[in-house]
Amino acid sequence: MGQPESRENRETGQSELPPGQRLQRGWPVTHYGPVPKFKPDRWEFRVFGATADGDKHCWNHQEFSALPFSSVVADLHCVTKFSMIGAEWGGIPARTVLELAPPAPDVTHVMVWAEYGFSSNLRLDDFASEGTLFATHKDGELLTAEHGFPLRLVVPHLYAWKGPKWVRGIEYMTADRRGFWEERGYHNIGDPWSEQRYSYQEEPGDGPEL
Repeated sequence: MGQPESRENRETGQSELPPGQRLQRGWPVTHYGPVPKFKPDRWEFRVFGATADGDKHCWNHQEFSALPFSSVVADLHCVTKFSMIGAEWGGIPARTVLELAPPAPDVTHVMVWAEYGFSSNLRLDDFASEGTLFATHKDGELLTAEHGFPLRLVVPHLYAWKGPKWVRGIEYMTADRRGFWEERGYHNIGDPWSEQRYSYQEEPGDGPEL
């Protein structure tokens, strides 16, 4: 997460990769389902659920694109075992959204919602981490539709499925709830350095209470 000390060394040093990962040259396209068509006049980013003021907060595409832009140099680790090292991501920090639409004091988790009802749950601390970004660009170029344009979440310290493509909003939650892949056998937290790939690896407290 953040600017690596030496991008060249990171790219060639296999010891810098999380366990079980391999270095990837280029950026494979991986997702479930079709690529949605972007309709800017209908696009809306929503923050809802347990907000501090009890209201829903919305931005259209022009308004969201006008929020303060930032960048972070960070790795992307896919649960399919490839790692892309030292990419520069540009977009709107998650912390900016938290400041503009604060969660209620008892919020512990966030559900990230994307097109077609896709979802991914995150602990609030993971969502609020310094490197978490609603990305619009990679390496200075707009994301392609296949890679999540107009908006994808990047959470560098977790496996990439925790950062969905084609994000449309977030829901503040006062209790944890599994998202799309978490309901289908993937680990509820998804830390690549602990190799948290599958739900059978979960320890007590890693997932929602039954």
